[in-house]
Order: sequence, then structure tokens, then C-alpha cells
Amino acid sequence: MISTLLVANRGEIACRIFRTCRALGIATVAVYSDADADALHVREADTAVRLPGATPSDTYLRGDLVVRAALAAGADAVHPGYGFLSENAGFARSVREAGLVWVGPPAEAVELMASKTRAKELMAAAGVPLLAPVAPEHATAADLPLLLKAAAGGGGRGMRVVRELDDLTGELKAAAAEAESAFGDGEVFAEPYVERGRHVEVQIMADEHGGVWALGTRDCSLQRRHQKVVEEAPAPGLDDALRTRLHDAAVAAARAVGYRGAGTVEFLLAPDGRPYFLEMNTRLQVEHPVTEAVFGVDLVALQLRVAEGEPLPAPEPPQPRGHAVEARLYAEDPARDWQPQTGALLALDVPQDIPGLRLDTGYTGGDTIGVHYDPMLAKVVAHAPTRAEAVRLLARALERARVHGPVTNRDLLVRSLRHPDFRAARLDTGFYDRHLTALTAPPDEAELRLAALAAALADAASRRQGPGHRQPYGPCAVPARFGAWRNNPSQPQVKRYRAEPDGSEHEAAYRTTRTGPVPETGERVVAACPDRVTLEVGDRTRHFTVTTYPDTTDRKDREDRKDLENRESRKGREDRESPVYVDTDTGSYTLTALPRFTDPAERTEPGSLLAPMPGTVVRVADGLAPGASVEAGQPLIWLEAMKMEHRILAPASGTLTTLHAAPGLQVEVGTLLAVVQDADAPHPTPEPDPQHAQHAQHT
Repeated sequence: MISTLLVANRGEIACRIFRTCRALGIATVAVYSDADADALHVREADTAVRLPGATPSDTYLRGDLVVRAALAAGADAVHPGYGFLSENAGFARSVREAGLVWVGPPAEAVELMASKTRAKELMAAAGVPLLAPVAPEHATAADLPLLLKAAAGGGGRGMRVVRELDDLTGELKAAAAEAESAFGDGEVFAEPYVERGRHVEVQIMADEHGGVWALGTRDCSLQRRHQKVVEEAPAPGLDDALRTRLHDAAVAAARAVGYRGAGTVEFLLAPDGRPYFLEMNTRLQVEHPVTEAVFGVDLVALQLRVAEGEPLPAPEPPQPRGHAVEARLYAEDPARDWQPQTGALLALDVPQDIPGLRLDTGYTGGDTIGVHYDPMLAKVVAHAPTRAEAVRLLARALERARVHGPVTNRDLLVRSLRHPDFRAARLDTGFYDRHLTALTAPPDEAELRLAALAAALADAASRRQGPGHRQPYGPCAVPARFGAWRNNPSQPQVKRYRAEPDGSEHEAAYRTTRTGPVPETGERVVAACPDRVTLEVGDRTRHFTVTTYPDTTDRKDREDRKDLENRESRKGREDRESPVYVDTDTGSYTLTALPRFTDPAERTEPGSLLAPMPGTVVRVADGLAPGASVEAGQPLIWLEAMKMEHRILAPASGTLTTLHAAPGLQVEVGTLLAVVQDADAPHPTPEPDPQHAQHAQHT
């Protein structure tokens, strides 16, 4: 019997495993990097052991340190979670050799399946249909498009689609570098890329007594950068014959390698309905909650049961009930090439008091989203009797959520779930390629204007009441006290806001009268208090929750950031206002108050390439140096942030006049990386910004 379990992971999955351990009476041990010292998974564990360093390669990918931590903490078992070392056969062996229970499949099965290339050879021998691999060195134009994949891991890391033969060499290099960084193994292979295919997978659970369960199908076709965004169970639109074929193939794969524990067999469903084996993930999947909801099981509890040598509870799995859909909430900006976002997560409140809703997260309000790890904040899951009901429930829960801080994909998720193609189960991996522009369109202008008005009225009420007199709800500002009333008509009070992240500007104007504030745009103010405003808009009564947060950083942090903030905004203002978060019944808006008079300060030099996020420069284009000619859209600099590589492209054709980027350079948001002088619009070469050197240092 397992008494103390160490989870060799972090964030959401560590917290999720701890939850099952608490229910079973198992003590828990967390490991953490220096960057995660105050993370939620550390706070929730019974014991925590530090792994010195911040990057994954120095911490969570150091199997020797993890095993040492388990022994030091008195653990008798190790659960790898997903990602990091979860599909590393050497780590599985080292855990067993240390006398610890490994909560996962045998190392031999991991070894056979964790390498996608060896797994395909094994599946071909077992008669499972698969796409024929393509040797990159022999690829021709007839083989295009190709999909490059990391042999040692998944989650979209090390994956590239190649549509032009001239791009193959560079993309192979980039994929191998990303795979090495994420998994410690740079092996990459190529296979045909199937356009508009569906990603369908089968969850399996096996014990050491010959029992193997096929726990239904999942559809994970909505993906960005080859990472799943929305998943559901069961996969819609499959006939019984195809579903049985997939189940049988998954069970055959498990039996072929003597599998034990939880695993997932993934298939690509071509437009003609033919399934092809993709890979077998020898671990728990991120999307496992949808299967748990439909089958009424706890997959982590089953993993622990199997690891203790017990058989599965029955020869066959439980009967499925209803439909479940999961959405991954990421700190990223879908409208800006999915750029990861960092900073303080001020609030993360998702409705959980409604039957059928589940939240799995590794964050709470007040935590910080760093640069070293995946930007996923949470998974929100809805379970209902039918697919349509589950989709409706999930969309509404996300719409009602309060997520304050960095930009997230929350609005994209709501729009995706309500898109006609998704509602009709017209699913394939090209969904976002086709619909992203529409799904990331700016919010409705009228809604933003109302949000700005609510923010202005709440600000005025707060200033009138003063500190310590905030009332959370209700008509808290009596009209006669709202503002100073005069016999002569007052001039309108005007406040301007910038909406984030699109940058659009909106003006709110109202007059103070004997009966209270009167908006210039015709709405009636029912109530206005520092954190809630009620407006009558036409024949509708609308409620707006308005939230601001004090600057909780210490003085030294504020001083360190002051120069960077001024360089980003070029406004020269030391009293930059904090964002205002306005939550409504139909959406949420982030606004920043603008000064009444803007400072005509110097603007960023045209052609400047600024770091879009904190990260590390991992490489620059071959031969790139001042004086080099570049083409518009040409990748010049590769920046690694949150375990993904991001390309910095030339904004125009012209000449590179300045290059500050170099491999190993750590940069902050807004750091000047390079300058390209547009061939059609020459301008003076900017002087290097000495202040950036204070925020960028070589590793």
C-alpha cells in the first residue's frame, strides 16, 4: 500500500493528483523550482522539496534530483503527472531501482511507445493502420505537406508543418531544438500531414492481471500550434463500427507491449473516415477529466490501485453517461500569434456551485504567471446529459468567470464553443486556421462604451466616498451625494480609457445634477458604487462589476520597472494607472484610464523589433548582422518563452541596421532586439537604448 506519494510535476496536474491522494489518505510530497517556490501545488502538498534552479532542464527534468527528493521526504511512490519526465523510461527505471513504487507503465512499455518512431514500427507489425513515415533527407515536393514531430514527447512541442521544401532544413533544426529543450531528446521524425483531419483518441487502463479497459473516445481536434484547446468525450459523429475498431486497436496496442496503468492511443481520422495510428502516450493525458466525467471514475485512483498490484474493479469498464467538454484556459493572446502572457494573476474565479462543472487549476488569485512553464492556467469541464447541454453549460461558465490579470484566451473559448461549426460537430484540426480572425474580432463597440462608462462612474463614486468606505453591492451612492451639484448646468465629466489588448480608445462623459449623474449618451444611472454600477440601457437593466487592484509590488520592484514601463509607453508618466476590470453578464473588459493630456514623447523608431514577451533568445538567422538585407516576413530571431519557440519576423524588406539579440540573451517585454530600415521609407538609424541593458543580461 502506498502511504506517501511524490508528484514529479508542478501546477494543475500536481494539484489534481494531490486531491485524489487526500481522498485516499495518502500523504503528498511536492517538488518545486525556485520560480515555483510559492506555487499552489507547493502550498497544497503535505511536504515540499526544493529543486535548485528555475528552468525545466535544471529542475523538473532532473530525474536524479527528483528521486533524491523522494527518498529524502520519505515517499514510497512517485507519480510523474504529464509532460517533463512522464514518458522517460530511464526515469521510470531509476525510480524502481531506488526501491520506490512507479505509478506508471513498465519502463519497457514506456521505452517502446515513448519513441514515436519505434511505436509506429511496433503498431505496423501488429496490423494497426498508420501513415508511412518519410525520411526528411529523401523528401520531395510530392511528399508535401509534411508534419515534423518530436520522437520523445507530445503537447505540440517540437512539431512543425512544412509546406515548402526549402523550409524543411530550417524547420527540422527548430523542431529538434524545441524537442531537446522540452524533453531532453532532440530526435524528430516526419510523416505526411493530413489536411482537415480529426484528432480522436482512446483512453485505456490496464492492470498486471491481464485486464485492459477501453474507456471510450475523445475528440481533441480544436488545436493551436498542435496543442489541444478544447476536448470532449465521447468523440461525436462516430458510428458504432468505427468506434469498435478504434477500441480494439487501442486494446491491441496495450497488450502488444504488456502495458499497465493509464495510457492513451491517438488516431488521426482522415476526411474519408479512415483512422491512422498517431502515437501512444504512456501517461495520464491533460484531457482525462472528460473521460472521468462520462464514465464516473477517478483515473488517478485507478492508477494508484494498479500500481499497488490490484486488479481493475471489474472485467469491463462502467457504462458511459452523457457528454463532457473541457476547455483549456491559457494566459496567451490568440489575436497576436498566441503570444504567452506573464504577470500577476489578480483573480481566477470560475463558477463551481453548478452541478456538472469542474475546475482543475494550478493557480489562484494573487499568484504570478512566470516565463519558464506552459501558460495553461486552468481546465474548465462541463458534464451534461447531451453534447448540446454540456457545450452550453461550459460556454456560460467561462463567460461568467472573473479572470483578471494577463490577457487570456477566455473570449476565444466562449466564441469557439458557440461557433456554428463546433455546435454542429464539424470538427478538424484546421478549425482555428479558418476561423481565428472572426473568433478574435474586437468586442462590440457599444459594449466597450458601456464598460468605460461603468468604470468612470465607479471611479467617481470611489473618490467621493474615499478610502475605507467601499460598499460591494447595491445602490451605495445616493444621488445627492454622488457629486457637487450646482444651480448652473455643470460641464460634462469626461474620462478616457484604452481597451486591452486591442488598444482601442473609448470616452465616458456624464453630468452631475441634483438627481445624480446623467450620462451624455442617454443611459440612466440606477446605482453607482466603487465596485458595482447598474445602468438602465433602453428597456434593459444592466449590472457591471468594477474591480481595481492596488499596486502590491514593493518599492524596489516599482523602481526597477519604471524605466521599462516608460520605454514601453513613451508617455513619461510615473503615475501610470492600474487596469480596471469590468465584468458584465455577457463578457469582461480590461480598461486602462488615459491621462487627460498626453505627453508628445518620442515614439518607438519605425522598424524596431521589440521582444513581445519575457524570454531567452535561442538563435538568430544564419548570417544575420548589421548591413544584411532582409525580406518582409523573414524569421530573424527565435525567442523561447513558456517552453515554446516564437519567431520574430522582419516587418518589411530592407536593411538590418541594428542587432542587439544574441543566443542566450534574456530579455524583458519591450527589449529592443533589432532594427530594420525599410527600403521604401528610409529613416535615421536609432541609437542603441542603454536602458535596455539594465533589463537584459546574458545567461
